[in-house]
Amino acid sequence: MRILITAGPTREYIDDVRYLSNASSGQMGYALAAAAVSAGHQVVLVSGPTLLSPPIGCEFHGIETTAEMLAACQSAWPDCDGVIAAAAVCDYRPAQRIQGKIGKTGNGLTLDLIETPDILATLGATRGTRWNVGFALEAQDAHARAIKKLQRKQCDAIVLNSPSAIGAANNSVELLLPNGETAANWSGPKSEIAKALIAWIEANLKKG
Repeated sequence: MRILITAGPTREYIDDVRYLSNASSGQMGYALAAAAVSAGHQVVLVSGPTLLSPPIGCEFHGIETTAEMLAACQSAWPDCDGVIAAAAVCDYRPAQRIQGKIGKTGNGLTLDLIETPDILATLGATRGTRWNVGFALEAQDAHARAIKKLQRKQCDAIVLNSPSAIGAANNSVELLLPNGETAANWSGPKSEIAKALIAWIEANLKKG
């Protein structure tokens, strides 16, 4: 299979120096890319800024903003069999990016934020016969919120994890299906969870 994988955070710039982002390390997405390559698949890895090196053997596209990630994914999507969206995408961006650097004035600063594009939902709308696997990091009402995301983004499955996964070497996840059932629970190093997810996709979503 040819698999599109997103990883890492995105950045949304306030001015030319400062930006909104999150603490995602990209470890899960990179582990998935390595596991997929090791299993013999072709991988297109689209990643925000991380300290990690792309796995040898994958096609790598480094981006910063959510719009850049969306463009890279849309370019690769027609030639892929499915997508694993593990990136921690910024949900909001400043309505206007200020040129230069905002200086201190002694007063507060109010930011007008607008939603960024939903990458997985956009890909899901044009999925055809391709499969989609998403990730949901939830802190409250986790199961219900993850299922809503799964349905809205037209996913075949979604990986539910918690904020404790951010920057950690280990993780504990639940793989949910559209009917709300749990397909699997995995705990341990992210590298091992990645191998388990790739194996599940091969067994359950691979066409032909």
